[in-house]
Amino acid sequence: MPGSMHFLDGGSEMGKALRAYDWGASVLGPLDAWPPSLKIVVGMMLNSTFPKCIAWGPELITIHNDAFLPILGDKPPALGRPFHEVWSEAWEEIGPIAARALAGEATFIEDFPLVVDRHGYPEQAYFTFCYSPIRDEGGVVRGFMDTVIETTGSVEARRQASLLNAELEHRIKNTLAVVSAIVSQTLRATDSDAEARSALQERIQAMAQAQSLLTRASTAEANITDIVHGTIAPFKLSEERFRISGPPVMLSSKQALTLSLALHELSTNAVKYGALSNATGVVRVDWHVGRPNSEDEFRLTWIEAGGPPVVAPTRRGFGSRIIEVVLPHDFAGEAEFIADPSGIRYELRTRMSNIGERDLQSSG
Repeated sequence: MPGSMHFLDGGSEMGKALRAYDWGASVLGPLDAWPPSLKIVVGMMLNSTFPKCIAWGPELITIHNDAFLPILGDKPPALGRPFHEVWSEAWEEIGPIAARALAGEATFIEDFPLVVDRHGYPEQAYFTFCYSPIRDEGGVVRGFMDTVIETTGSVEARRQASLLNAELEHRIKNTLAVVSAIVSQTLRATDSDAEARSALQERIQAMAQAQSLLTRASTAEANITDIVHGTIAPFKLSEERFRISGPPVMLSSKQALTLSLALHELSTNAVKYGALSNATGVVRVDWHVGRPNSEDEFRLTWIEAGGPPVVAPTRRGFGSRIIEVVLPHDFAGEAEFIADPSGIRYELRTRMSNIGERDLQSSG
């Protein structure tokens, strides 16, 4: 008998488990009575570092190697149990594949999706595997070899990469559309090349600031607090001149970009003509929010005070379009711009259900 056990040599943990298992009480019978064909494939399997499992006989009794243990996870020990019992939760999907192997047909399937219970709960997993028929000395199929590798990590990584690529494409298209609009509107609204160059640099820098915040967040959203503080930072002469308040709330990438442009336009106007053009004026930026994804109101206000008397603009340029048309459109709300003699007042209103990544249509 000792000589007949050499096929278990090199099997490490599972080799020892096979020796210790009471095969005499199993339908397979004692180890020394196993057919040569079974001993040969078991020996090859035990010495393989690739996850492998044998399903043998009418009951498809399970025999596997060490490398197969991670595939099983925290399942009860599979050794000596029917293969269809070990994978009962997925048998509806893999049973027909096993039947084909028992009929003599080898199969190879990549990234096969299965819901399996390996850690006390159902989980979506993916496997690339091959079921190969095993024949006895007379050429009759007696079982099959399952050679398998789990690909859940790579499948999820490819899916995530695909989503990121789609988001990148979406952002690039939106960014180029906004840049095109900025260039077109700025050139029409300025009287000299120098003025156009300066305005373009400032506006594109505001865009870059918003894009930087979105990129650092590694998501399709950005916090309104970061957008507000980041945009007005170049204009913040002192803490007393800007008074900002409001709770954190996540904006979609489009909303963040457009809000950054709008705040840049309001800040530029305040420095040139409004509350920040003298030594005493102040700007208050507030936003109020309700329950997420509800019909509660979201309201953002920009109020200037202490500056020179306001003169209503005589023409509507790019800045006016961003503030009065594009921003409310991207927030699916409405806006009001008031050139009150005591100071500029601006208010944006929408519903909380419109805040965040909602894939709102671009204004073009």
